[in-house]
Amino acid sequence: MSEIRMPSMQSVPEQQATPKDWLGLVVLAFAVLLIAVDGTVLDLALPFISSDLAPSSNQLLWIIDVYSFVLAGLLITMGTLGDRVGRRKLLLIGAAGFGIASVVAAFSDSPEMLITARVLQGVSGATLMPATLGLIRTIFKDPRQRVMAIGLWGAMAGGGAAAGPLVGGWLLEHFWWGSVFLVNIPVMLALIAFGPLVIPESKDPHPGKFDLPSSGLSMLALVPLVYAVKETAAHGLSLLNLVVAVVGVIAGIAFVRRQRSLDDPMIDLKLFSNQAFSTAVFTNFLSVFALAGVLFFGAQYLQLVLGNTPLEAGLLLLPGTASSIVTSLVAAYLIRFWSSGTVLAAGLAAAAVGAALLFGLRVDSGPTLFILGFVLVGAGAGIALTLTSNLVVGAVEPERAGAASAVSETAYELGIALGVAVLGTVVMSFFRRGLDVSNLAGEQATSAQETLGGAASVARSLPTEVGAALTDSAHAAFVTGMHAASAATAVVMAATAVVVAVRLRRW
Repeated sequence: MSEIRMPSMQSVPEQQATPKDWLGLVVLAFAVLLIAVDGTVLDLALPFISSDLAPSSNQLLWIIDVYSFVLAGLLITMGTLGDRVGRRKLLLIGAAGFGIASVVAAFSDSPEMLITARVLQGVSGATLMPATLGLIRTIFKDPRQRVMAIGLWGAMAGGGAAAGPLVGGWLLEHFWWGSVFLVNIPVMLALIAFGPLVIPESKDPHPGKFDLPSSGLSMLALVPLVYAVKETAAHGLSLLNLVVAVVGVIAGIAFVRRQRSLDDPMIDLKLFSNQAFSTAVFTNFLSVFALAGVLFFGAQYLQLVLGNTPLEAGLLLLPGTASSIVTSLVAAYLIRFWSSGTVLAAGLAAAAVGAALLFGLRVDSGPTLFILGFVLVGAGAGIALTLTSNLVVGAVEPERAGAASAVSETAYELGIALGVAVLGTVVMSFFRRGLDVSNLAGEQATSAQETLGGAASVARSLPTEVGAALTDSAHAAFVTGMHAASAATAVVMAATAVVVAVRLRRW
């Protein structure tokens, strides 16, 4: 392969985007918005689904998680496939598949049918995300215009995740639970109708042979790893989760060894020797890790400690998610004056300060300090999403943009899973050690130690004084766990900021 070079933001502008190209970006951005919304819109519908379809606890977990399992497992395969068959073609096929799967999900009459529909949504979603970023790489040839386009792409991703619970809440107040899936249909139809008119086709003219074993190994590596971290976060470490994780690690090692032996690898591992590429992927992973972890325990703090309703908690989280959207766009403007490394390091430092502020939270401190801390964490994550994505796709030739985008998207998905798992485990370990269950029977003690919500449920069934004591103990133990997770997040973000400042000082 030819030497990998990063485009300079101060270089002579290349071919400028046309109005048609910007219209194509709007279409791509709405596709990203929809995928992001679908990742969170289901949360509020779960009680209604449980009442209507009566799934078992395991089936309910699969309804929630199978989408992200399949999505993460197929990102690399679909990104590489798009480079070969055409990114626009794969995008339109994925849009059609996502629309069909959404209709099946909306009208499911059994848990098994809904799980199948969620699998199909995951397959289709895996075609959409790397295709959108890969197409942006090929449509916007001028580096300044490209980073602006990626900023809008990142803003839509962050905005969709934030809008999911609000959209879901409004729909569930007016319609049945299937409406949270049917909201996808108009956007998918618009994508299919207007995509061929405003989005040019792009693919690698010399893609080489598609390696099916590599595809299988990538899925066998990612799906078990995502499964293991999610299950560990929900139920703690177990022998089964450990075995599943080991399977994923072994498959990952086999995948890497195979890529090194192929003339046409699915992922060119030489990319990771490029300082900007490897640092960007690493930073993308850690910034999302921090955001997902803070969102995980922050949502519980706002609802179960401070006593807000789910809708109130969603509104209190909006400033943080809004800051992520705004800084995704602002980052593209800032690198006109400072290097990407400088802006990115500053964003990560802001996230570290935000995480450190959360160390000051108390059981009765109110939401203001949390909102301020989360705003700074969200701002850092927004800057990171735009600039790391730009560095990743800029590190490769346009023909390989889909595969590079898939690496970035995979880091993003793993960051979400590990952020919840690792930081959630930190919080819950302190919670279980600090919770006073001396006045509870065996089964009650087990239920109370499972989650903060479980402790609240047990407390409501106890006599007033005993229940109040358990509630106070649970709140104090959970906040102590939040302090530990916040401190760990602050250290990780600060260290990453230093690494970025050093390794990306020339970019």
